[in-house]
Formats: sequence, C-alpha cells, structure tokens
Amino acid sequence: MNNIIKKITFVLFVICWAVCISLIYYSAKLPDSYYRRADSGSEISFSTALKITASSSDKLSLTSASSTVPATSSMTLRLMGIIPIKQVAVQNIDVPMLAPCGKPFGIKLIMDGVMIIKTGGIVTSSGIVSPAADAGIQTGDIIKSINDIPVYSNSDIEKRVSELSDKKINIKVMRNGNEMTLETYPAYSEDEKAYKLGIWVRDSSAGIGTVTYYDDDTGTFGGLGHPVCDSDTGQILPLSSGEVVNVSIRNVKKGKCGVPGELQGYFTKLSPCGKLYLNNKFGVFGTIDNSFSGLDEIPMALKQEIRTGDAVIYSTLDGCEPEKFDIEIEEINYNCDDTFKNMVIKITDPELIARTGGIVQGMSGSPIIQNDMIVGAVTHVFVNDPTKGYAIFCESMYEMSRTS
Repeated sequence: MNNIIKKITFVLFVICWAVCISLIYYSAKLPDSYYRRADSGSEISFSTALKITASSSDKLSLTSASSTVPATSSMTLRLMGIIPIKQVAVQNIDVPMLAPCGKPFGIKLIMDGVMIIKTGGIVTSSGIVSPAADAGIQTGDIIKSINDIPVYSNSDIEKRVSELSDKKINIKVMRNGNEMTLETYPAYSEDEKAYKLGIWVRDSSAGIGTVTYYDDDTGTFGGLGHPVCDSDTGQILPLSSGEVVNVSIRNVKKGKCGVPGELQGYFTKLSPCGKLYLNNKFGVFGTIDNSFSGLDEIPMALKQEIRTGDAVIYSTLDGCEPEKFDIEIEEINYNCDDTFKNMVIKITDPELIARTGGIVQGMSGSPIIQNDMIVGAVTHVFVNDPTKGYAIFCESMYEMSRTS
C-alpha cells in the first residue's frame, strides 16, 4: 500500500513540476498584448505544443474613452483551457486587406545626415594629425550639422570645412540616439592641398529587395522586412528621402552552405515609381505605383493565427513577375525581441532549391501566404543551410508602418 501511495505521490509531483515549468515557459514565450478581429470575435489560440487559449476576464483594462480608438480588454491565457498563465491585453481591430506582391524593387536612399565610416590621419607640414578622432568622433556617428548649418552629403562637409579653414568648428552628431556637440579644428592636408577633418563618410545607399504587400486604400507598401543598414557599420541608415525604382532580375547566383546566394538585377527606369518615408527595423515603407498590386487582396494574419506547417511564398527569380513556391513554417516565436526572428521557415519547393539553392539575398520581403492570409515576409537566410531562414510577422510590419 505504501508503495502505491509513493508512486501516486511521485506521479503527482512530476505532473505539478511539468505544469509549473510549462506555465513559466509560456508566460515568457507569449506576448502581453494581442489584436483580435473585430468582425469575428474569434478565439485566441496558438500553434504551441500544449493547447493555450484566451478567455475573457471579469474586468476591462485601459478602456478607451475615444470613439476612434478601439477599447482594450483584459483576457486570461489558459493552459489546456483550464490553468491560468497570465492576463493579456486584447484589442479588437478591423484587419486590413493587403495585396501580396513578391515583385523586386530598387531603393535609392538619401540619409538624414552623414554617417562616419572611419576616421584617419592627415599628413600636415608638422606631422600626421586626426582632427575628427581627437574630437571624439567615432565610427557610426551621424553628422547632422557643422556650426549649426545642416549637412546632407560629403560635398556639404567639404564645403563647410573649406569655408572655415583653420577656425574652430562645432560638429553636431547623433550617436546611439543621443545628440552631442564636439569641437575640433580642421587640418591642412599637404597631399590634397585642402583643409580636412580626417573622416570617411557615407551619405546614400542603393540596392534591390522584394515588395511584401501593397495597400490599395492608401497607395502605400511595405518591403524587405528588415532595415537598410550600412555595409561597414551595420547601423540602420537614417532616412532623409528616398526613391523606389523598377527592377528586373537578370540572374541568380545560387547559394550553398557557407556562401549566401544573390538575386542580380538592374534598374529598368531612371524615373522613380515611388517614394520612401520609413527605414526601420521592420523594413522599408513608402508610396508606390499601383502596378505593384498584381495579386488579389487577402486579409492580413494576426500573429496568433499563424500555424506551423505548409505555406507559400511569392518571389521573382527572372524578370519582373513573381512566382509561387512551397515552404514550411517550422517554428513560431510569438514574443521574440529580434524582430526578424518571428518565424523559422524552410524551403520545400524542389524547383526553387534547384534554381537558387534556397533563400538568397534579394528575396528579403517575399510575402508568405498561409490559409489565404498574408502572414509575413522572408528576411534572412541561414548561411550554413540556405534552405532555411527567418521571417517576420506581417502584423509587425504593418503596425510599424502606421505608427511611425
């Protein structure tokens, strides 16, 4: 009898331990706030190993007094529909209808300021000096103005320094979101016969990517699913202005283990077909010609509606028209701090693997469709396995495009 009691006690202990671990795990894994379709009142559930659902709480939290802002209610996430995990905020919204795209586009981005790529020495009559480094200027700093006059290009800096010659200058820079003013004196370069600061800078960028969606109601688009970053510093390029241009893909450099592949294309027209207004960690956003809305509009998926399993992507491998390819969503991370790591996807389409090796550079932004909803966009490839990569939620992209 004692042995039976001990066995039952041990089993109950293991069950309690497993439940506690599950509660701690899912409390950290699942976000604290969600959107829900206003027209359906659908149950919130997740693609998780154990069944998790949300039920209404007795009270409302953060209820809006505005008629234009939906009320936010409090709901309780429950393990197996019974055991409470935590309370979350749920807001009913009208989910947008978006046209998945998959077409390539070109980006011409003009920076808001001038980014420091590196500092160096200047050969003067008295030796080698580095005015910029001595002033404390660092790689990645964004120069916003010189003596309170804004600068937007390398030529702006050269002009201002030439005008001031050997006089003291105040350089206003942005560093990690903080503004500061540094002081220095230009030095006369014996090699270039001009006053210099000893800096190498970047003021613009260009490249190609894939448009994720087109919003016919506003004429706006979202693309890439990740920011345009400086190739040397890795920092997000601050956007002053930018243009979207048409692109045609002419070749594919096939990817393989350890070597990412690449879509190679060219700008087909000099005149722009759209404008950029945002470059942030969720992608690039702007207005674009409605010729990019080639596919029918479908609902945007909310993050909790996405499931592991089969899906498709639209991407362009030749010319300007997208093709459909099969993939599998292998993992979903609902509460990931790294925005582009919301999903792990795997290319399963043998034709796409044969032509590209998997995910290649330039496919970033390729829309992912599941259950007739646009769920996200391809963002990154796993270098050591080009058939796999990361993807971002479309909800994250759309929300950021509307709130920034």
